[in-house]
Amino acid sequence: MRTLVVAFVAFAALTACSSGEKPAPSSSAAPKPAPSSKAAAASLDPCVMLPAEAVSKAISVPGLKAVPGPAEDSTANGGKARSCEYQLNGKAAGALAVTRYEGRQGKPAEMVASIKKAKAGAQDVAGFPDGAVYYVDAQKTATLASAELVSGTPVLINYTGPAKMTVEQMTPLVKQALAAR
Repeated sequence: MRTLVVAFVAFAALTACSSGEKPAPSSSAAPKPAPSSKAAAASLDPCVMLPAEAVSKAISVPGLKAVPGPAEDSTANGGKARSCEYQLNGKAAGALAVTRYEGRQGKPAEMVASIKKAKAGAQDVAGFPDGAVYYVDAQKTATLASAELVSGTPVLINYTGPAKMTVEQMTPLVKQALAAR
């Protein structure tokens, strides 16, 4: 599962901010000061944003543990990805990935649209202000991804789990992670 999460994070990072389209400049007249990169990174810790207890409840598997995943930074598009894997007895039950694109401008809805365009069979998911998309890939993993601006920085948040995970199971997990930032 960890390999799949890392592969997805890398793909999402490339897809979301390298689509070739230039986002429109922000309509804000004055840029908001961004928190220090250390504070921003701490506030986007996936294991803090989505505790193991929430995942346990959503998938009806008690006793999951949250294990921080590796940092995956891309110099090509500025993506800084962090992940948290949810495990039971060392076996993966899912993962949350948070990728922030420092120094980039982008619109969350455009990020979600680029993922939908890149993933065959991807479906829109209602209830997210800037949109969300759900799909099952060839490796038989399900993913729900959404994006938002955090202190002016585009951030992509996605939960990946086994293909049997439904939109209904994943939606509250991604919403909780979005609300926690």
